[in-house]
Amino acid sequence: MVKNFGEFLLFIQSMVTRTERLKTLWQRTLEESVIIGFDSVFIVAIVSAFIGAVTCVQISYNLVSPLIPKSTIGFMVREMTILELAPTITSIVLAGKVGSSIAGGLGTMRITEQVAALEVMGINSASYLVLPRIVAAILMFPLLVILAMALSILGGYLAGTLTGAISAQEYIEGLRTDFIPYNIAFALIKSVVFAFLVSAISSYKGYFTTGGALEVGAASTGAVNNSIIAILIADFVLAALLL
Repeated sequence: MVKNFGEFLLFIQSMVTRTERLKTLWQRTLEESVIIGFDSVFIVAIVSAFIGAVTCVQISYNLVSPLIPKSTIGFMVREMTILELAPTITSIVLAGKVGSSIAGGLGTMRITEQVAALEVMGINSASYLVLPRIVAAILMFPLLVILAMALSILGGYLAGTLTGAISAQEYIEGLRTDFIPYNIAFALIKSVVFAFLVSAISSYKGYFTTGGALEVGAASTGAVNNSIIAILIADFVLAALLL
């Protein structure tokens, strides 16, 4: 494990030492941003909207005391969404979609000797292939998390009003109750950290793949597993340090 961590640190160092031209990296980053960000909008929208809806319905089901105002449902949906559900669940979903794609793509390039061909041409393959993916993930994850926040709260609103569990006025009142702007910043900080972990770990697993197609599949699976574990650990550490 220590050996793998050392290899990972050297891998990150090689990525930022002798980088390619800024124009080339920017073009590659834009290409990866489309793959990581735009192509993930649909799945993020579906997951976040239904998570918000289910959260609202389940809170209303458990909120049976007449002493607790109905607006508490909106308050709890907002807090759960911003602090935990939007950044963490979205990142776990993206670890499965984006992480496996990065590991599979780099692993295929490695076993077909495309990475070796880049190095023969004098190109820093880690910088050319990996750095744009990490930068694109760091740029796109916060935007997807913001989208997830909005759609999750909207999903809770629609579920609560359509099922009659809460009125629109009560839900909006709960959303406005005791709002702390720092929670938004905290969620975005988490999304940046999660973006780096998912993209870096997946790139590492794919970049050092050896063997054939079976090993590429194993690398993709390992990238998803390790990324999710890293997200959960980082989630706890950030909450302990920043809250």
